[in-house]
Amino acid sequence: NITESKALLLWRPALATVDHYVIVYSSEAGELSLQLLLRRSFPNYVSGKKADGPHDLRASQVTPRTAVLSWKPPVSAVNSYKLSYYTDGQDSKVRLSHQLNKAELYPSSTYTAHLQAERDGLYMSTVSTDFTTGNLRFSFPSDCSQEKQNGALESGIVEVFPQGREGKPLMLYCDMETDGGGWTVFQRRKDGKTNFFRSWREYSNGFGALDGEFWLGNEQLHNFTKMSPMSLRVDLRAGDESVYAHYSSFSVDSVKKHYTVRVSGYSGTAGDSLTYHNGRPFSTRDRDPQPFITRCAMSYRGGWWYKNCHEANLNGLYNTDTNHQGVIWTKWKGKDFSIPFTEMKFRPASFRP
Repeated sequence: NITESKALLLWRPALATVDHYVIVYSSEAGELSLQLLLRRSFPNYVSGKKADGPHDLRASQVTPRTAVLSWKPPVSAVNSYKLSYYTDGQDSKVRLSHQLNKAELYPSSTYTAHLQAERDGLYMSTVSTDFTTGNLRFSFPSDCSQEKQNGALESGIVEVFPQGREGKPLMLYCDMETDGGGWTVFQRRKDGKTNFFRSWREYSNGFGALDGEFWLGNEQLHNFTKMSPMSLRVDLRAGDESVYAHYSSFSVDSVKKHYTVRVSGYSGTAGDSLTYHNGRPFSTRDRDPQPFITRCAMSYRGGWWYKNCHEANLNGLYNTDTNHQGVIWTKWKGKDFSIPFTEMKFRPASFRP
């Protein structure tokens, strides 16, 4: 960590309690000499044979994403343990009273773990170990379909890496059961607890909770659907009735094109209420790129790819049958019935369960 203008100085703290450190440095020719007095809180360390700290730190039950870290405690009683483990792109620290079960890890990665015991604010000597996690077909899956191919069986929230290991991870809700699984869910209505009559910015960024009602975000829809050709599935439920609509081709344009939807190739049991909206830009209460006679988002209380105005309105008002403003799929329940459960999801068109 030395450059032409700076250097990083590191040292191991003294075993005894200290108040401060003094650093003196000068140039090779002696032209510059500076003395620094550093005052800060440094961990206190316990010395002596009776306080050598924990030992035999080891990793067991190592899988591609988890491991159990265990150790033998010191002879004397301790209050807690401070454990740190790291690899490229991940650095975690936890405070424990006993072994760490199922640390969340990256696949195909070598980890270094350090452990210290603490008693009454004093830290004992450090014990370390290295271990390597197992391999997966997709160590850093870009979407739910790759996570499915890694062997995931249960639906739920998953961390994915759309831009690879070095990119920012993203949390998604994955449907791993419907029609072979591998679906990235981007919309859900189920109880009316989340407001969907929102601004352009909110629909761009996404809102809601992945385990409840949510919209993933138009920017993410564009990013995912430009990665590879995608198919779309819409699941609708009302009481004991359930239907679906499948579209073999689905994409969302960039913000410069107002997140215009491209959808075609219908099949299913719900009836085709979305092809009507093909080629339409997204509109919200505060932005309507191509208005017709009326501002549809304002009239029908949602954010959607409105035309003149809708055959589907899955982001409309929940549990209302007023003025066609509800959660609507016309070809199934008409415009006077608000559908209580909806999910919209995509996966690569080439995916085979």
